[in-house]
Amino acid sequence: MDWITGIQQALDYTEAHLTEAIDYDEVARKAASSPFHFQRMFGMLCGFTLGDYIRMRRLTLAACDLQQTGGKVIDIAMKYGYDTPESFSRAFARFHGISPTDARRGGNVKSFSRLSVKLILTGGNTMDYRIVTKDAFKVVCRRKQMTMPQGDTAAADISAFWKACSADGTMDAICRYADFAQLGGLLGICFSSDMSASAFPYGIGAPYNGAEMKDAELEIVEIPAHTYAVFTCRGRMPEAFQKTYQQICTEFFPQSRYEYGSGVELEVYPSADTQNPNYTCEIWIAVKEKK
Repeated sequence: MDWITGIQQALDYTEAHLTEAIDYDEVARKAASSPFHFQRMFGMLCGFTLGDYIRMRRLTLAACDLQQTGGKVIDIAMKYGYDTPESFSRAFARFHGISPTDARRGGNVKSFSRLSVKLILTGGNTMDYRIVTKDAFKVVCRRKQMTMPQGDTAAADISAFWKACSADGTMDAICRYADFAQLGGLLGICFSSDMSASAFPYGIGAPYNGAEMKDAELEIVEIPAHTYAVFTCRGRMPEAFQKTYQQICTEFFPQSRYEYGSGVELEVYPSADTQNPNYTCEIWIAVKEKK
């Protein structure tokens, strides 16, 4: 399945189930992607989350129902997934700027149109990447559960985790067990294969040098063998990371013969000088060839 067809199938499924409880895993399957990668890609492409899209589409359709059918607020609230008229009214007023009752009386409401995928020729941009097949290897790391990507929430949580590990001695401990020669720096590790419905484990670590482990807060994790697409990221962080990842979603995957694999993403940071406008790091994404 090509990338454009997959995204369109995911959008079509979402639209067809707006009056039901939407299965995010099934939405991702329609795009031949994992839930984590689909939601991350969706946010990068659209600038809002899948949950935001569903909410705005439901409130748009709810306004149409109020104005065109004159239905009861409680019935329309239940139709679009709200447990009580009060929660529906609050969400409706935040989005439309008026109450459901005022909308039914003919007040002005907002309309958020459905998304569709179109092929637009853009380009001329250059992406530095290489394909690397790497055997299984061990990392030493500290892991923490992060919320699923929702706007900037995951990025803020991860940034706070890095700051905490820098301040509490975790970085120094990791360095005692690190074999930096393997990949060239500290690692940010997204264990996307171990995610739950609402969270995923993120680790800060380094390739393991085999020394006896004496730090209880650290763990040794084996990363299975994968084929990786490795991208060079240049500029001040986190803006450069976000820009590069958006290019990966909008330029690399649609045009390459690869798609997301399941398992892991690695961020390789050669130094802590992340605010340098000439900073260079790498993003390693496990991939597989498209069928």
